[in-house]
Amino acid sequence: MPEEEESIDIKFRLYDGSDIGPFRYSAASTVDVLKQRVVSDWPKGKTVVPKGINEVKLISSGKILENNKTVAQCKTPFGETAGGVTVMHVVVQPSLAKTKTEKKVDKAPKAVICTCTIL
Repeated sequence: MPEEEESIDIKFRLYDGSDIGPFRYSAASTVDVLKQRVVSDWPKGKTVVPKGINEVKLISSGKILENNKTVAQCKTPFGETAGGVTVMHVVVQPSLAKTKTEKKVDKAPKAVICTCTIL
């Protein structure tokens, strides 16, 4: 009799307390797959919307999950109940390239008009 692959129910908690899911994933699914699902199922009408998976951070048990990790590697060994749903928090962090260009536009060269003299 072939062994069944372990599956885990995961729901994603957004910044405003609303949820996406729960969805069932195999233990071999990567965090990258989870992020793609979050971006594709993002609710309409939210003020913060990720443009891609690079802007999404998933947090489980206080740890930011890496894209190449599998769901089985991210699962916490304690506090899990049989048949329970794992909650992962979603944080949207805009890409740094935009932030740096916006800062460059806002900065104007400032003249130094103050001097110090030690007697």
